[in-house]
Amino acid sequence: MHEQDQTVAGGTLESPETAADNVYAAIDLGTNNCRMLIARPQRGGGERGFSQPEQFRVVDSYSRITRLGEGLAGSGLLSRSAMDRTVEALKRCVDKMQRRGVTHARNVATEACRRAANCDHFLERVRAEVGLELEIISADEEARLALAGCSALLEEDRPRALVFDIGGGSTELLWVRLCDKGIDQVEGFASLPLGVVTVSEDCGGGDLTRRLYEAVAEHVANLLGPFEAAHDIGAAIARGEVQMLGTSGTVTTLGGIALDLPRYNRFKVDGLRLDFKTVFEISHKLSLMSHASRAAIPCIGRQRADLVLAGCAILEAICTVWPVGSLRIADRGVREGLLLELMDRDRSRAEGETA
Repeated sequence: MHEQDQTVAGGTLESPETAADNVYAAIDLGTNNCRMLIARPQRGGGERGFSQPEQFRVVDSYSRITRLGEGLAGSGLLSRSAMDRTVEALKRCVDKMQRRGVTHARNVATEACRRAANCDHFLERVRAEVGLELEIISADEEARLALAGCSALLEEDRPRALVFDIGGGSTELLWVRLCDKGIDQVEGFASLPLGVVTVSEDCGGGDLTRRLYEAVAEHVANLLGPFEAAHDIGAAIARGEVQMLGTSGTVTTLGGIALDLPRYNRFKVDGLRLDFKTVFEISHKLSLMSHASRAAIPCIGRQRADLVLAGCAILEAICTVWPVGSLRIADRGVREGLLLELMDRDRSRAEGETA
């Protein structure tokens, strides 16, 4: 797959021999969020899924809800206000990259940019106003990077995994066979054109009635049918071979609510296991609340109160079609996958030059 490795203002591209001094950044620009991690390589660990001998230590991060895909489902275009918000967020990312002396970066955009007819105009604005090159990646590469970033949370006692990512504009599914040394084989992939933003907008807003909520869940379940038929996941579940791993704002939000956190805490949620009974109970409770009541929940807040129900409906469909019984939550994904691949590439280069 094509990788875009670039210098940024304030940083110099260093040779592989100085890899220990390198600072890496990854930006994941989605339909709803702009997220960035800045990290340094760190040796040791040996977590499952990190085939690289180098893991990383995060030195800075950034996350902002920009709603780049707001209105996209109806118009097919990125709105001026959405682009303005996103450009400002990307400026903050570049400021942090400069201050941290980033030497290597890969900056990707996903579903909103894949779908927007005026995406070229947006990319030019980012290039001119921010000084940043964004790379639009395909849905399958997005899913592959998410798996690379979160596969350390997969457990070796079950040979199969259903991994999903409920995004703002789409939902990705991966059917994975666990192999030796943490190198997993993807045996099936699907991308549904439904995410928390698109579903919410299609339904006229976030305050879904219970009837409409159930209709969305049923519709998503029907869309999952061909993936089930192609891979016979239900039979593997019946044999006790399947684990489920979810990476998205929906599952992390439910994790925070399940723990009754007064403020969202990534370190408490990442890796948490939720049984389906808890998932259904929280989702049902949220679907009966008013917008204001959901916004008052610390792990939801005002900016996500109109989106969380759509995510819960998609999640409920996934859990209903594939009754694994529990899922593990990953507060990691594309950004981590990008960082690991950048670091691994430089390590391989350095080893090749010293061999």
